[in-house]
Amino acid sequence: MVVLDCRANAKGQREEDALLENASQSNESDDTSTDQSLVPPAPLKETSFSIGLQVLFPFLLAGFGTVAAGMVLDIVQHWTVFTEVTEVFILVPALLGLKGNLEMTLASRLSTAANIGQMDTAKDMWKMIMGNLALIQVQATVVGFLASIAAVIFGWIPEGNFKMGHAVLLCASSVATAFIASLLLGLIMIGVIIASRKVGINPDNVATPIAASLGDLITLALLAGISTEYNDYANPMVCAFFVALTPIWVLIARRTPSTREVLYSGWEPVIIAMAISSVGGLILDKTVSNPNFAGMAVFTPVINGVGGNLVAVQASRISTYLHMNALPIAEPNPAPRKCPTPWSTFFGSGVNSRSARVLFLLVAPGHLVFLYTINSMQGGHTTLTSVFVAFYLAAALLQVVILLYLADWMVNWMWHRGMDPDNFSIPYLTALGDLLGTGFLALCFHDKISDFASFA
Repeated sequence: MVVLDCRANAKGQREEDALLENASQSNESDDTSTDQSLVPPAPLKETSFSIGLQVLFPFLLAGFGTVAAGMVLDIVQHWTVFTEVTEVFILVPALLGLKGNLEMTLASRLSTAANIGQMDTAKDMWKMIMGNLALIQVQATVVGFLASIAAVIFGWIPEGNFKMGHAVLLCASSVATAFIASLLLGLIMIGVIIASRKVGINPDNVATPIAASLGDLITLALLAGISTEYNDYANPMVCAFFVALTPIWVLIARRTPSTREVLYSGWEPVIIAMAISSVGGLILDKTVSNPNFAGMAVFTPVINGVGGNLVAVQASRISTYLHMNALPIAEPNPAPRKCPTPWSTFFGSGVNSRSARVLFLLVAPGHLVFLYTINSMQGGHTTLTSVFVAFYLAAALLQVVILLYLADWMVNWMWHRGMDPDNFSIPYLTALGDLLGTGFLALCFHDKISDFASFA
């Protein structure tokens, strides 16, 4: 019924163009004849041009947001707290990953609720808003605390030297940054969704790109500012304060049915994604202070953000396609499904293969624009050479190819096992994007591959 209501309310809006049009046609045929319910849906009419046109502006908006975040990281890496407590770098990918784990998921949930009429009255709207805000505060506090523990462990294992002051600083910085960033971005998402509904714009088309464009910049700025104001007496109080608020948010989140379900069952992808991103943070920690990797910090949010944003679009599209055209998600005896091949993912005739090709073709020109912007602003204090640009683009293209193929496999795999891909797939994929992006970028800088840059 939720899917049918979503179709009915979203009809007439520009959401996935012909995707909704074909879904509504399939719904009408179901009403006229039960025999026709088994007939496959008509082929989707989306063209590569229409897909690219819809994705281009959000892609560039989110990309310039990551460029700004990279410039901030390039500046703050030389601050005292980042040079003395290098484990802070381990927190960077994990906390930036909260954008995909929490805020983009929040935007998706609220957009769906708005489209199916769960926010039409003031009472329902405020109930949905309070429940979702409380939920992401719980998740942000827990994930921020676990990310600080991971940073302490990853920083302690190689050196074998544990410092309590550093551990408390990491905990306070991580929890406070995650809490405040999630609250700010959550309020922005709510404002965007409410305003979009009032002016007749589908919030699905605008909320997620705004979360992607602002998330990295706000999170990095908060992390740098909070960690700089460290104090041996204040840090434990900060940790205790935010942790003590958690039971209050839990009680509020439990009052809304939709958030109650996520509160109990939505932890696995968020925590695993945080752990994967922390491994990427360990790579960043071990490379950013090495003179051979000078300039790497400014490019890290860009390559990670672009890959994560593109795969999030593809995962969302495949999930929507399954909701509109496939069997119910809770099918008791799903038919076995073969693992997709790279050929079927990128060169098939379906709309999902078409979108994969379009997203892949956006990688090189998009990164060239972002590299030119960084170079013009003298980010990283390097002058890029054609050889480094070639290696960088190869790394970015390989990252996105792997992510798009994993999205095709993972979303379908989750669907056929009764899990809603909207709630589970994006955290895993964006975390893998952070790990792959940081690892491939480190390879590009390793031993100054082919004299990649000359210092300004």
